[in-house]
Amino acid sequence: MSSPKPLWNPYLAGALLGLGLLLTFVMTGHGLGASGFTTRLSAAVSHTVAPTATESNAYFGNMVGEDVNPLDSWITWQVIGLAIGALIAAVSAGRFKISIDGPNKLRISARLLLAFLGGAIAAFGARMSLGCTSGLGLSGAATLATAGFLFLIGFFATGAGFGLLLKRYWR
Repeated sequence: MSSPKPLWNPYLAGALLGLGLLLTFVMTGHGLGASGFTTRLSAAVSHTVAPTATESNAYFGNMVGEDVNPLDSWITWQVIGLAIGALIAAVSAGRFKISIDGPNKLRISARLLLAFLGGAIAAFGARMSLGCTSGLGLSGAATLATAGFLFLIGFFATGAGFGLLLKRYWR
């Protein structure tokens, strides 16, 4: 097996991300985002299981109903394209592998629990702030929205704080 290709230059990668964000605004009228897809997926699943309750729900109600598919949205296609593009990039760079990362002094079950808890907290925060790292952070900051900058400051400060708390669990 050949060795993986080197990682991209971070300046080039950042410039391409910025151009991609600009292109997304120009082509779709929307910035980048992902957490809205999980909301729409939840609405679709909820509507399949309990249609009446979902339609009368204040949060999901406007996404579902007769002749309305919550997954029929630009964000659905963006997330699907992102997943396919990431898979193609990882495979073509020889970097695709399935692994459980995290603090290597912890058992795998503890790593999975931390990942689940972190993901649940991040998902809750994304819904409370009305955007995720890409939607509120990148797209919000690109449009000079105060909320985007505040989100990024809080995101990095929280990550640094938890990184320091969990540092002892890494080798």
